[in-house]
Amino acid sequence: MIYLDNAATTKMFKECVSEYEKYACADFFNPSTNYIYGVDISKALNSAREKLLAKLGAKKGDIIFTGGATESNNLALRGSLRKGWEHVVSLGEHPSVFNLAKELENDNIIKFVPLQKNGQIDYEALEKALNSKTRLISVIHVSNETGAVNDIKRISKIRDKICPKALLHVDGVQAFCKIEFGLDDLGADLYTISAHKFHGPKGVGALYVKNKQSLKSIVFGGGQEYGLRSGTENVGGIMAMCCAFEKIDVKKNFEHVKKLNALFKSKFSGVQGVSYIETESPYIISLSFSGVNGETLMRALEKDVVVGMGSACSSKKAGNRILESLGFDKDKIKSSLRISFNAYLSEEEVAMAAEIIAEKYKEVWEKVK
Repeated sequence: MIYLDNAATTKMFKECVSEYEKYACADFFNPSTNYIYGVDISKALNSAREKLLAKLGAKKGDIIFTGGATESNNLALRGSLRKGWEHVVSLGEHPSVFNLAKELENDNIIKFVPLQKNGQIDYEALEKALNSKTRLISVIHVSNETGAVNDIKRISKIRDKICPKALLHVDGVQAFCKIEFGLDDLGADLYTISAHKFHGPKGVGALYVKNKQSLKSIVFGGGQEYGLRSGTENVGGIMAMCCAFEKIDVKKNFEHVKKLNALFKSKFSGVQGVSYIETESPYIISLSFSGVNGETLMRALEKDVVVGMGSACSSKKAGNRILESLGFDKDKIKSSLRISFNAYLSEEEVAMAAEIIAEKYKEVWEKVK
């Protein structure tokens, strides 16, 4: 079986499993305790924070360890709420941002900004949505549906021109360890990551916070994580996450995945009925197979090739609001699948997977036409 749904989750590095075991079984102590063993664990966590800051390209700021991207995104949006202020959110966000924003919309504090046809946020519409009451702007870095890459630096400059005190939150789940960037250069105040998207464990993530005073806690308890995320830290998960991002050479991997992406697309050059969205991140391709239901094709493929149908966090729901916002009709949305790579796939695997998908599409199309 060839796995091509890496935007949903990735296979954990074996070295990270060993690191998790070390902190779960040998160095299992609670970092909030005062005896030497707990103090040592606290020092290990602080070292992991420093390493993550460096990997993110941030000289200043703090790392809040969380249970994953959903919690980080909720902390960013809920924790920055202030009475009389507004949040501006793109329509291209992951469900962990979008669905929360829909809840907050009832309180008249949310403005949604549409997307362009290329999947990026509409920068002109964003500029019009901002004002002196804007408290937070939330924009995904790389779309988990299409691979479109938003120009965060451009958004930061727009913010600085209109509402310089507003916070810029970026969901970087599909960007971190996949595309090159530096937070100090981007100008983001809050940045979300999730370990299981870059070969770390599930159930652990982080929120970069430029200024801790900009957020209020949404989880109350013992005051861990600077009082912003109470609860005993998942030390094994955090250290395994650190192990994962330290292993990754972002530039080298990006170049390899670019080749995989081009190779995969080349296998469909003569196949009628197949189309895809051209985007900047090579890690994700949104493919449409005319005349065939995407779920039917996915089921027909799953013994040989595993592909996705968009965000795993909303796979139980009908439709696809991201593709709808790009102007796709219902038939094209129903016929769409998401292919997502990791940097450790071989060219042979990707070529074989593409050939299998193309052949299976023809077989299914013959049956339903």
